[in-house]
Amino acid sequence: MDFKNKNIIITGAGKGIGRATTDLLLKEGAFVYAIIKSKKDNFHFKNYKNCLIFNGSTQNSKLIVKILKKSKQIKKPIHGLVNNAGVRLRKKFINVKRKEIQKVFENNFYSNFFIMQNVSKYFIQNKIKGSIVNISSIVGQIGFNELSVYASSKGALTALTKSFAVEMAPYNIRANIVSPGFTKTSYYKKFKTRKKKIYNWTLSRIPMKRWGDASEISNLIIYLLSEKSSYITGENINIDGGWLNS
Repeated sequence: MDFKNKNIIITGAGKGIGRATTDLLLKEGAFVYAIIKSKKDNFHFKNYKNCLIFNGSTQNSKLIVKILKKSKQIKKPIHGLVNNAGVRLRKKFINVKRKEIQKVFENNFYSNFFIMQNVSKYFIQNKIKGSIVNISSIVGQIGFNELSVYASSKGALTALTKSFAVEMAPYNIRANIVSPGFTKTSYYKKFKTRKKKIYNWTLSRIPMKRWGDASEISNLIIYLLSEKSSYITGENINIDGGWLNS
């Protein structure tokens, strides 16, 4: 897919699916505004000239406004957004505290809501046919032990995306959700070695008998960002090796 003259914002670009998606977009010719929480992850993109890094939290609305202003200054208008940054909480339901729920929702739902709000206003004002891809999880659709808070935040994000897609369709702004299953990201090696029993259980549930690669998820994400998916909006696409069908 040709992404020359296309400029994309990606949150959580420093690791896992965000990094893989950023890598792929840069190789396809896109200019990327990469939001990376920790400066120690900046090194991965140091050799790319078509990548502008912004360090900070997605909860900082001023950071998004800064990127939008920068896009006008350097004359690289934004065409797409990938909301990838998020946090996970594994804890027994009866022990979850209010502040823990607030932290997860601040990262996985509220920050995405306001980023989408700012970016969609930008698209409308500049008459851009924009595409937004939100990263959810199959956990947002089925029950998982000790993941009630995380699941709730991802379920809320899915519902938000669908309503947003309907409301923004008249402006030629699309929004879709990608819901990965178990994927080889930064926590994969530790999970495989330290939690062998659970790891083997996940393999037994996946018809394809393996975890997905981050690159497989990124291929779907950039397809949804591209013009090749121009008639797709409001969809939740699962990419889980068949987990939800098993």
